[in-house]
Amino acid sequence: MALMLWKEILLLTGLVVGCYWNSLSCGFVFDDVSAILDNKDLRPATPLSNLFLNDFWGTPMAEERSHKSYRPLTVLTFRLNYLFSELSAASYHLLNVGLHAVVCVLLLVFCRLFLDKTSSLVATLLFAVHPIHTEAVTGVVGRAELLSSIFLLAAFLTYTRSKGADHSIVWTPIALTVVLVAAATLCKEQGITVIGICCVHEVFVAQGFTLPMLLDALLQVLRGKDGFPYAILQTILKLIVLIISTLLLVIIRVQVIQSQLPVFTRFDNPAAVSLTPTRQLTFNYLLPVNAWLLLNPSELCCDWTMGTIPLVESLLDLRNLATLAFYSLLGLLAYHSLRHSHCSAKTILMALSLIVLPFIPASNLFFPVGFVVAERVLYVPSMGFCVLVAHGFRTVSNKGHLKISWLMIGVLLATHAVKTFNRNWDWESEYTLFTSALKVNKNNAKLWNNVGHALENQNDYKKALRYFLQATRVQPDDIGAHMNVGRTYKNLNMSKDAEDAYLVAKSLMPQIIPGKKYATRVAPNHLNVYINLANLIRTNDSRLEEADQLYRQAISMRPDFKQAYISRGELLLKMNKPSEARDAYLRALELDNANADLWYNLAIVNIEMKEPSEALKNFNHALELNPRHKLALFNSALLMQESGEPRFRPEANRRFLVYIQEEPDDANGYFNLGMLAMDADENAAAERWMREAIRLQAGFRSALFNLALLYSQSRRELDALPVLDELLRYHPEHVKGLILKGDILMNHKKDTQGAKVCFQTILRMDPTNVQGKHNLCVVYFEERDLPRAERCLEETLAMAPHEEYVRRHLGIVRGKMAAMSAARQPLSPAPAEGAGVSANQERKEEEGRGATTGNGEGNGNKKNVRKSSSTKTLAGQSHSQSEHLGTSQTDQLQRTKSKSTKEIKDIEKKRAAALKRLEEIERILSGD
Repeated sequence: MALMLWKEILLLTGLVVGCYWNSLSCGFVFDDVSAILDNKDLRPATPLSNLFLNDFWGTPMAEERSHKSYRPLTVLTFRLNYLFSELSAASYHLLNVGLHAVVCVLLLVFCRLFLDKTSSLVATLLFAVHPIHTEAVTGVVGRAELLSSIFLLAAFLTYTRSKGADHSIVWTPIALTVVLVAAATLCKEQGITVIGICCVHEVFVAQGFTLPMLLDALLQVLRGKDGFPYAILQTILKLIVLIISTLLLVIIRVQVIQSQLPVFTRFDNPAAVSLTPTRQLTFNYLLPVNAWLLLNPSELCCDWTMGTIPLVESLLDLRNLATLAFYSLLGLLAYHSLRHSHCSAKTILMALSLIVLPFIPASNLFFPVGFVVAERVLYVPSMGFCVLVAHGFRTVSNKGHLKISWLMIGVLLATHAVKTFNRNWDWESEYTLFTSALKVNKNNAKLWNNVGHALENQNDYKKALRYFLQATRVQPDDIGAHMNVGRTYKNLNMSKDAEDAYLVAKSLMPQIIPGKKYATRVAPNHLNVYINLANLIRTNDSRLEEADQLYRQAISMRPDFKQAYISRGELLLKMNKPSEARDAYLRALELDNANADLWYNLAIVNIEMKEPSEALKNFNHALELNPRHKLALFNSALLMQESGEPRFRPEANRRFLVYIQEEPDDANGYFNLGMLAMDADENAAAERWMREAIRLQAGFRSALFNLALLYSQSRRELDALPVLDELLRYHPEHVKGLILKGDILMNHKKDTQGAKVCFQTILRMDPTNVQGKHNLCVVYFEERDLPRAERCLEETLAMAPHEEYVRRHLGIVRGKMAAMSAARQPLSPAPAEGAGVSANQERKEEEGRGATTGNGEGNGNKKNVRKSSSTKTLAGQSHSQSEHLGTSQTDQLQRTKSKSTKEIKDIEKKRAAALKRLEEIERILSGD
């Protein structure tokens, strides 16, 4: 028997792999995005305890927007996947396939309790290939079904050993059963229903009672003729233990969700908000719909919400006949199995218990759920269905129709296997999944929206817009569809149409009803219509107050609406109200103090308020929560760099190095590493980083100038010339580059004509540039054109009457002219040696450093600017977006009017360098 079992295990495993191997090429689709890609609980940096505090999607259970799906053990397996392969989808799918094979093996053992070997194998083979399972196996989030099923079957098989050889109670299997039930429940809520299956088995299989026997025993007791038989007392004792265990698990589960049911809208489950009798008729009709999917899984759909199944609004609706037929068949089977005690009755009873009990939590009959039909919840009920089919196969075979029965089973297995294999391809991507669903059902606006989202992710906005517009036609009151239309119009730069779409969505929001909590009547992500509309209109500076009003309206509707505080904080920063922006971010942090983006945004506000130490502290908070937060890494390192404190340089350097690991193609990271190296006089490293920045970003203005300046300061002036030529090719108006080039041409190339061209170019762009004008005067002096040099210096002095060095140089020129006149020497131009002026007196703090240059240049050309960052919950699952607030680093780090001690020292150093250069100029002007 053991040998046969291993052969069957290999057969089942091979069949599962054959049907599902193509699922390994599928990506993360549909709910996988929220459960895997967006779920921070999978990341190693997240404390493991968060798995037991948050729901399946990573949302804290205490939050009203939580789905209250508490499945920490399932999330733990996702986390293990992430640990080994991060976000490689193939590993997640591979584990799902393996788990499905394990379920098949356990089901085979289960079937052996009630069926012969052949029938058991038939039931298990059918279960292995049934197409209804593709959502549970190929969809990664279906792992909750797989894990729960493993523990459910294990719990039941363990419980069957609780009866000793002498009919005594064996307590160890019962205790282990309770543990396994708890594990099944921590994988998915339906796991707790195995207690009911155990109770049915104990009463009608283990003890062999039938319903007439139980009624007769009860009547005897009520008449006082006899007490409870010992077998019944044993049964009652075991049932009490099971029921008490179940109640404890239910109480714990209720405490976990804080006695709150999740909030669903009529779009998720239209019947749930319908009136009597529509609600009852529709929910009961859904039972035969699910049964039909098991019988005929030819048209499968990943989403059955919204208008997929029209409501049954009248008793005269013909679909009620299907409901009646379903209940009649179920009743006949239950009556047959409960009335008789033979093996066939027991098999049917256990099959029915597997079908009915695990399906109850998803049936909508006792409490509403967030879907109409979901194929994945049929994973466990399909076990009972397969047992019934195998039992029918055995019955037909026993009546002499062996060939016919095997032919039918063979055709069924083959067609199901092919259907399953082909169905897996539908799950390859979101586009393939939702377009396949539209072939089944065109009345579900959510499907049109999701195809639009898939196209939107491919940046095919025009085609996406057609699907979003179709969604609004299919479901005109779908707020999310109108929001999607608005966002797509915005992406297409059709702002007026976008605003109109957002206004339509806003008009569909439920009105505030006095005395009724607003949050319970609207999907949280629908409130993002206020955020999206405000983000759109705030691009117009004249409508900032209007945008702020929308943010405040959203907050008034949901005081815990974190995204509204974040977006409002960005707007207030733009409105130059940093103190109010800080209050908004602090309020958001009260709601979510583990959000790295919020700490980052608060740091930006601190910079705006001239609080660099607080800014650095908050940047560090963000990095504690997310050590690879790219914006926090870059801007905190920049803040340290700009402080000028040598003690900060090693940490700033480390953060820039981590940043370029995250963003290896961002030239700004390499440029700032080069600036740090220049600060530390590490010229070789500085040159390497600057070269890399220029390689990544051709014409990088700051990197080119500072590299040329580095060469100049390292006495490699001739190496600087080609760099300056490249700079001026991309930026011919770069004044400091022109000054430095002119200086090198005069002092090192003796090319006064080339220098003259540089200085004349400056004056053509800015005739009031004193430095360029003065340097041109020196060129005239170099050329011995003293009269022209005199006129030039007179014009320079008129432009800058307070510049003493210009006045002194004019005096020197006039003295030289007087001496030459007295000596009767000609004042005409003649060649001269030595020369000029240097741009080196200009500190290397050019654009990339946040300082302002002499001609008013700042940091405007730097791409990686400080900006406010928003979280992943935006626009919820409807792909709506919040705009980032971007401001230049010059604006964020403006110098205060009162200079710090370090700034004063820097100014003194600059002044000393300038005076030294003036002495050189005076020596040139004084000499022959």
